[in-house]
Amino acid sequence: MSVPGITIPDQQLIQGCATNDRKSQEQLYKRYYNPMLALCFRYTKNQEDAVEVLHEGLLKVFQHIREFDASRSALYTWIHTIMVRSAIDFVRKKKLEIVNIEWNDFTEPSVQPETLIDKSAEEIFYFLNQLPEISATVFNLYVIEGYKHKEISQLLQISEGTSKWYLSEAKRQLANCFEKRTIF
Repeated sequence: MSVPGITIPDQQLIQGCATNDRKSQEQLYKRYYNPMLALCFRYTKNQEDAVEVLHEGLLKVFQHIREFDASRSALYTWIHTIMVRSAIDFVRKKKLEIVNIEWNDFTEPSVQPETLIDKSAEEIFYFLNQLPEISATVFNLYVIEGYKHKEISQLLQISEGTSKWYLSEAKRQLANCFEKRTIF
């Protein structure tokens, strides 16, 4: 969804949304639809669930837009954070079986950069999408979003060791997948 015509500045958009101006809400929705849908899809793995998370997140954005503080973050960053948290809530609601495993081994598998050279973005995304949901969630939070294991453990209500194990498992499966070009 692209927005034809003039783009409203963030501050004006925020003020309009805070007063429930429908045009401002529509502009915000259209402006952030594609990037936030892609983010939601990384966590949900299917379009229907991604749209559900997106709408849940945007509802939170509209409900709390008055609380946005431009001195603390950019509007994009604030919305991004709400979407990540909405996706985590969604994953938690699915009541995934999370096994608490303590990570004690200090050798961690890695995906060598040369294994990615001949891969398209679609192929990499496809392999990421094949990971078990909890491993994919930890991988997304740690590698893509930049969260630390302590933060992940709090968000997912698991131990830091368990977070490290799931990240290691995701990396191991991705490394095998890239090396063998197979699906697990």
